[in-house]
Amino acid sequence: MTLKTDHYVINIGPQHPSTHGVFRLRLTLDGEVIIDVEPIFGYLHRGMEKLAESRNYTKNIPLTDRLDYLSSMINNQAYCMAVEDLMKIEVPERAQYIRVIMAELQRISAHLAGVGFFLNDIGAFMTPMLYMFREREKIVELFDMVCGQRLNYNYMRFGGVAMDLPEEFLPALKKLLNEMPGFINEYDQLITTNEIVLARCKGVGVLPRELAINAATAGPVLRGSGIEWDLRKKRPYSVYDRFQFDIPTGENGDTYDRYMVRLEEMRQSVRILKQAVEQLPDGEYIGKAPKLIRPPAGETYTAVEGAKGELGFYVVADGSENAYRWHVRAPSLINLTALREMVIGWKVADLMAIFGSIDIVMGEVDR
Repeated sequence: MTLKTDHYVINIGPQHPSTHGVFRLRLTLDGEVIIDVEPIFGYLHRGMEKLAESRNYTKNIPLTDRLDYLSSMINNQAYCMAVEDLMKIEVPERAQYIRVIMAELQRISAHLAGVGFFLNDIGAFMTPMLYMFREREKIVELFDMVCGQRLNYNYMRFGGVAMDLPEEFLPALKKLLNEMPGFINEYDQLITTNEIVLARCKGVGVLPRELAINAATAGPVLRGSGIEWDLRKKRPYSVYDRFQFDIPTGENGDTYDRYMVRLEEMRQSVRILKQAVEQLPDGEYIGKAPKLIRPPAGETYTAVEGAKGELGFYVVADGSENAYRWHVRAPSLINLTALREMVIGWKVADLMAIFGSIDIVMGEVDR
């Protein structure tokens, strides 16, 4: 006998459903099975892009801190590169290396938070996350050394960085880089073959390769579906072409593969950091840039490989002190567009695991 049930709708959110910020999902269910999803955005909207068009270029750097606020350093870098492209500002070699060091530390820090919260979502409440935050705290202390801030760093400047590295920075960084492979192995041993993690993640929330491409997903979400695409390799910027590293990819595009890609990317970031520290040249930490930033009329789209994927800034200059148009290609927003196809057919209990594996920050979704 076929059991007929009525569909019903429930809301998840708009409080903090497994994400950094406020998001709401309206689910249509058949029993416990999800048959439709409507994501509802806008609870964290601050009018950031319009606001940026009324402020001068320099004052917009702190705004970028508040996009994905777990990746402030990378946000700073992408925006400064866009304005430097408009102004044809040269960045000294030492500053380029410092930017890479900050970006890769930030990537590790963001992945530690992403994996930690993801494990919370699948029921391993707090213990794995505290392991992750043990090392994240050491990275935050390094950022505190260079800029005096622990979250919104505002460290990059047009032509370089705001301050050179303090004397105590490199010894502390080298100590962390020596320890970090052992810590990542520890996460691996604790999590990767855990029976509950395997049961809840393997084969769950599959994002097929074709859909990952068609939806323009990026970062670990794209690479988890087997696409070997990373701007640091495919379209190198800064000094990334001087480093040896691999692009981890998944095979099945499931929740487990997205976790594994982030774990492996932390290992690759440690490789890059060790090379960057070894090659770090002496010299200026900031180039010659005018005090008053007034790019000539023109436009640019400049992108970097952020912790969550391709982060791009589209800036249109009209020759004044303010941008005529200031738009952000936010990977968290783009990656969310594939959520519906990933969760339909799965049960409500699987939703948080799938959603957590996308790893979004609402600050850059709503902007």
